[in-house]
Amino acid sequence: MSQNEPVSVHILDREYTVGVEPGERQSLTAAARMLDGKMREIRGSNRMAAVDRVAVLAALNLAHELQQVRDEQAAQQQRFQTALNDLNRRLDIAVDNAR
Repeated sequence: MSQNEPVSVHILDREYTVGVEPGERQSLTAAARMLDGKMREIRGSNRMAAVDRVAVLAALNLAHELQQVRDEQAAQQQRFQTALNDLNRRLDIAVDNAR
């Protein structure tokens, strides 16, 4: 059974307590720093910007960045598979020629 421990993070000068497994503490605090930075970047100097709007725009930006990484990984996987198929084809030809 998991043993969650409370971790306090600060995002846009607000404190949030989140329960995480001990091994995830560092990752969560890094994610909170990333989100805080993205929200501050979006809010800019407009201190009156609605926090919910800033949060949604930050989430959308981060989700878009994640999707770009996933798309690139899929493209790399496809290139790898194509190269592997080509090598297999060439190996088959070499084996056939050696017979």
